[in-house]
Amino acid sequence: MNKLKSMNKTIIKILLVLMTVTSLQLKAENYSQYGPKEFTTANKWTAIVAAYEPEINAIDHAFSQLSDAKIEKTLTIKGVKYQVGHYKGEPVVIFTTGISVPNAAMTMQMALDYFPIERVVMMGIAGAINPEFNPGDIAVPERWYFHDESVYVNPEPKRTGEFILPDYYENALADYQTRRKQDPHSPAYENYGFIHPEEMAVIKQGWDSPRQMPYFTATPKLVELTKQAIKNIKPIKMPSGHPINIKVGGNGVTGSVFLDNAQYRQWLQRVFDAQVAEMESAAVGQVCFVNDVDWIIIRSVSDLAGGQEGKNVENVFDGIASGTGTKLLLGLLDEIVLAYPSKI
Repeated sequence: MNKLKSMNKTIIKILLVLMTVTSLQLKAENYSQYGPKEFTTANKWTAIVAAYEPEINAIDHAFSQLSDAKIEKTLTIKGVKYQVGHYKGEPVVIFTTGISVPNAAMTMQMALDYFPIERVVMMGIAGAINPEFNPGDIAVPERWYFHDESVYVNPEPKRTGEFILPDYYENALADYQTRRKQDPHSPAYENYGFIHPEEMAVIKQGWDSPRQMPYFTATPKLVELTKQAIKNIKPIKMPSGHPINIKVGGNGVTGSVFLDNAQYRQWLQRVFDAQVAEMESAAVGQVCFVNDVDWIIIRSVSDLAGGQEGKNVENVFDGIASGTGTKLLLGLLDEIVLAYPSKI
């Protein structure tokens, strides 16, 4: 019996030693075998991104008209088509995210995992929140917000117009109000009926815990290059010859809804001071932020997001708006070629 106990103690000691060694090995390991490829490419790529067919068709058509832009191969990975090529000597990959927030987040992260992307330029259509915009006009917001991250609550039965808010949300509102005094770009939150806006928490490498992010900011260098592009390209006009309005700066909002409601449009102006609304950009911005990838988004107005009289005309102007947005996109790519010279 004593010999058996002694053997058991020896086995336990051996197991403890093995567990300690294994633990130390895991801590020292860089985990590269578990994650996406770490690219060592000297000349990293520009991703040219759209959300759906009319937008990518406009980009593909523009590339087909240029002698110094070429698609060299097309890959389909998990159903997503990636066009790989060059624009004036700079490597590019062109793809669609698919419509709405989940698709945009998924396909953007996939692209960063599969290709050596250094910067992202997205172009697409949007609904105008700023009443100064008309179809064909272009917005290039500096900040992008999620507008439909929300708490849906019951009304307070004894007090008309009030609602029963969870404790955590009342505490969050107090934090939002305090932050707004320090950051004028923070939303001026108010409820839209039973819908009470909130923020999701974002985690990033190097952070000890998730942080609430009211918005994601486009890369300042790309914002400045966009302004330079506007100075250098020919004035963009509608097919009628009418010149379009281009606004760089301000705020855009993203949500998993096709917005076609005048009252909600006004709410977005009050709360977010929004220029345009659409369904992908904040998700793309979040993924780029977490991955430390430069990014900017061009949005051309296809409709008035419910501000029109009668039926929404997005289906009439989506192709035209994609065309005006593509002209600014090409101008920005020209500036990127100059600002990020090839390392090959």
